[in-house]
Amino acid sequence: MYLDKTKKEEIFNQYGKSATDTGSAESQIALFTYRIAHLTEHVKEHHKDFVTTRSLTQLVGKRRALLDYLYKIDINRYRAIIKALGLRK
Repeated sequence: MYLDKTKKEEIFNQYGKSATDTGSAESQIALFTYRIAHLTEHVKEHHKDFVTTRSLTQLVGKRRALLDYLYKIDINRYRAIIKALGLRK
């Protein structure tokens, strides 16, 4: 499995408030970014896997919605997570 409990805790600890902070927008965006990177590599290798391609598209949409929410709520947190993850606007 590519994403186990320890990896999730590491992501939440780095981008959230604590290792158990699964609800903040920053930690969810970081988790989605990790999953998107993994699925992108899979789709590059298996270009006919349309189910994974659709899942990847949905995940990108969820991350975009969370980023839009964070942009409206607190622009400084938005800029910090964009810079930390190296995302493009």
